[in-house]
Amino acid sequence: MSQSFVCLHYHLVFSTKNRVPFITPEIEPRLWEYLAGTVRGLGGTPIQIGGVEDHVHLLVTLRQEPALSTILRDIKASSSGWLHDTFPEASDFWWQGGYAAFTVSHSNIDVVKTYIANQREHHQQLKMSFPDELRRLLTKHEVAFKEEYLL
Repeated sequence: MSQSFVCLHYHLVFSTKNRVPFITPEIEPRLWEYLAGTVRGLGGTPIQIGGVEDHVHLLVTLRQEPALSTILRDIKASSSGWLHDTFPEASDFWWQGGYAAFTVSHSNIDVVKTYIANQREHHQQLKMSFPDELRRLLTKHEVAFKEEYLL
């Protein structure tokens, strides 16, 4: 084949350092916009961004390069710096070092999009913590993990 054809949809999840609830109602909409712009700047397409006070979910379409780990590093570094500059009261804000990334088939985009859009209601109704949600996602996608890394 003389051409490469790629369609890579990802559900990305990462938390604030130590899950400190830094993402306030004032910060949230601007942070979602900034994250979307960063994804676009890296050659990707943001489909849905959401989350709650201590973590975010991004549904994105990315190119095959750069590597996913590089994309996540750039998204987190850029948004941390922007947050520090834009909201001086968040000078102690940092993202946790790790992340979770799941591929999403084209046929499941709407399901994941709705899941991310309803994060606040999801966490309020189910009284589910971020570690519980992450454990559920990892188990659903059959990703092996050590319990101590979720705490």
